[in-house]
Amino acid sequence: MFPVFFKLQGRPCLVVGAGAIAAPKIASLLRAGGKVTVIAPQAQPDIQSHALAGELIWHAREFVADDLQEMFLVVAATDRQPVNHFVAESARSRNVLCNSVDDPPDCDFFYPSVVHRGDLQIAISTAGKSPALAQRLREEIDAMLPSDTGAWLDRLGETRLKMLAAVPSGEERKAALHQLARRESCDPAA
Repeated sequence: MFPVFFKLQGRPCLVVGAGAIAAPKIASLLRAGGKVTVIAPQAQPDIQSHALAGELIWHAREFVADDLQEMFLVVAATDRQPVNHFVAESARSRNVLCNSVDDPPDCDFFYPSVVHRGDLQIAISTAGKSPALAQRLREEIDAMLPSDTGAWLDRLGETRLKMLAAVPSGEERKAALHQLARRESCDPAA
């Protein structure tokens, strides 16, 4: 597996399915700024609301392979494995990245379990072998990480930009940036 964080802002993303399985996937793509299209004959009320608000496009029909035209990625999230498999096969033939929920062999990528603190994200993946373990580890890391870590990162980022402008590239700047990443050097409460 190759760990990566994609910038999805404005990128076309397709979700096939609009029920309980698809809803969290749709929500995460929207949070990441993806341009989301949903294909499903029926949709949960919250997904319909997102469509009515113009936050996503919903086509109330079955998936066809041409729905993948110009898509960056697709999530196959129906409760029907043959449909999810067809989506994955169609995506593979078009070089579109696919996540087929709960079907690791049909996945090009997996949704990790994520700890969030502002812009800090710690992602945990088991390559689909045990989502329950990933969730348990996320909970443990979440409990260990201070709640103000996001604020600390914001302050660290601002200070880093000033330092990059003021200190010439080299070992001195590198050492200073590493010192800056110590909590006592850049505490958000200070």
